[in-house]
Amino acid sequence: MNITVKYFGQIAEVTQLEEEVVEFSGNLISEFLEVLYSKYSLLKNKDFQVAQNQELVLDTTEVSGAEIALLPPFAGG
Repeated sequence: MNITVKYFGQIAEVTQLEEEVVEFSGNLISEFLEVLYSKYSLLKNKDFQVAQNQELVLDTTEVSGAEIALLPPFAGG
């Protein structure tokens, strides 16, 4: 399946992209992240949360959506 991935903040700086489409044939978010880590090794060193279809998810969540976003920590105030 094709997944649209959106990158924000420091994650976009690492990938040099704000958005791309990634072919994925696995099941879990953790497997999807491994695909991204193999493409962008510096992502392993970054802290971020994953959202699927605009809802935060865990690594153990099944990939079921057409959109995944990598969200860096946001400063509050």
